[in-house]
Formats: sequence, structure tokens, C-alpha cells
Amino acid sequence: MRPLCLLFDCDGTLVDSEPLLADEMATSLNAVGLPFQASDYIGEFRGARFRHIVAELERRHGNVDAQRLEPLEREMRANLNRRLATDLKPIDGATEALAVLASIPMGVVSNGPENKIRTSLKATGLDELFGDYLFSGYDAQCWKPDPCLYLHAASMMGFAAADCVAIDDSIVGVQAALAAGMTVIHLNRFPDVEETPEGAISITSMFQLPTVISRLTQAQAMAN
Repeated sequence: MRPLCLLFDCDGTLVDSEPLLADEMATSLNAVGLPFQASDYIGEFRGARFRHIVAELERRHGNVDAQRLEPLEREMRANLNRRLATDLKPIDGATEALAVLASIPMGVVSNGPENKIRTSLKATGLDELFGDYLFSGYDAQCWKPDPCLYLHAASMMGFAAADCVAIDDSIVGVQAALAAGMTVIHLNRFPDVEETPEGAISITSMFQLPTVISRLTQAQAMAN
């Protein structure tokens, strides 16, 4: 039996960074005249890359000076990194689940920049579990929901997509991993308002993850 490879999203799956990110986005976008509230990120844009959000807001409300966007994003990310280093907490159950699963090869696959991933994992004490197996959309130059980021991560870790299990809380991430041909676990922390895409396994808490992985491993062993 080939061992499973576990590929985790970061924001909202391992670390509870999304409220901080949404708050900083709102401050930055409002500063250039794009109406945006923190609740808009959680409700509509969760998991999307910043430039995609900007483009959609410009479509609705009009364009901003393109020369302002790069420094705007740079300042937003610097402010966010400072808050991540001091205020960030792991998602409930993530630390416990990772401790149980530590013998399985694991990587992090995120639309965010690598320095943000590293800052988040270090702040929550999860960094040593993943080493350098951190895969950023900015490094691969492809972002979820395109499957290429998950495929890139699997290839770099030496696994076929079919041998990987992706754990992601956002719909765009789940769609990306499904399109990549992976087994997908959707951490659906908002089951009242969000539906798990067909083909994915739904859990509502990271505390459930080790049991699901155990069942998948047993099923794979029986199939072989």
C-alpha cells in the first residue's frame, strides 16, 4: 500500500486567520474607494485571491488607479503578517488532529504567499510538522479553483494525485482538489449556509479528521 499524502489548505483549515484577513482587506479596499466589509469576505469571497476580489469589486463599483494596487496589497499583507504573528490561533481541533496524523506525509497548499503561510504556521506552533512542504499559488503562479496548484504540490511531494487527500474549508479549494482527481475532505464549518460539493467528504470539525483518514487508509488497504 502506498501511504496517503495529506494536503492541507491553510487559512480556515489549519489556522483561524480569515477574520484577521477580512478586517485588513476591508481597511485597505475602503481606503481606495471600493466598498467592502469584513463580512463580505466570509460570505462571498472566502478562499479567493486578493486580486480576484479587487477585480470583482472594480466591476461593480468602478476601477481604481492600477498604480495604487501593488502598494495597497503590499501594505495590507505587511499589516496582516504583524497581526498573524501575535493574534492568530489554530482552528479548533487542528493541533490535535495533526498530532495523530503526524506519521503521514503532509503539505500545505494555499492561495496565499509563502511568507504568510510560514508566519501563520509558526504563530500557531504548527510549522515543524510541515517543514518546507509549503506550496503557494504565488510561487506556482496558479491559484485555486484551478487544480494546478494541488497537482503541483502532489508532484513536488512525489505522489500521484489519486494518492493524495486534500483537506480544504473553502469551496474554491474543494473544487480545485476534486478537479485534480484527489480524495477531498471539506471542512464545512458553516453547514447552515454552505453545501459540500458532490464528490467530497464533509466534516464539520477538525476533531473528526483522524477517524476519516483512518477509514480511507483501511479502505485503500482492502482494495490492494
